[in-house]
Amino acid sequence: MRELFRERDFTRIGYYRSVLEGGGIETLIRNEVLSGVEVPIPDFFPALCVVHDEDYDRAMALMREHASHDSAKSEEEVTCQECGEENPGNFEVCWSCGGNVGAV
Repeated sequence: MRELFRERDFTRIGYYRSVLEGGGIETLIRNEVLSGVEVPIPDFFPALCVVHDEDYDRAMALMREHASHDSAKSEEEVTCQECGEENPGNFEVCWSCGGNVGAV
């Protein structure tokens, strides 16, 4: 077992776990039970790990690919189909009217 990263925000851990398991990489989350505790000590933050050490490089590559894709997506603007307001590319719902945005 090898640690990929640890993060206070459990939603990011869960997101990347889904990405990796969707790519056929078995994962484990250490400190998962402690994720709800407000302890500002990084050693206790949830940590995403690959179960098999040989999957580490492929897991890191998949995470980098998704991080750069998500980053690029949030930088582009999309137009709301209902009110015409511009929204960040990673929005599914318009911040202004709550309608559908163009592309996600």
